[in-house]
Amino acid sequence: MNLRIVRGDATPEEIAALVVALAARDTGTARPAVLKGESWRNPARGMRKPLTPGKAAWRNSALP
Repeated sequence: MNLRIVRGDATPEEIAALVVALAARDTGTARPAVLKGESWRNPARGMRKPLTPGKAAWRNSALP
């Protein structure tokens, strides 16, 4: 990577910060990872499981 300052008077700390920012951008780690727990978009979420008798049967009958 070639870096050339064409205008201004940058300090070594500012140049180091710029190099770190550009290097981090090139690694591809800046993109957020896809979350596997996003079940609200899953079409199978609306499908109900078979109802089983028991204490919570009335509650499970209303939930998908």
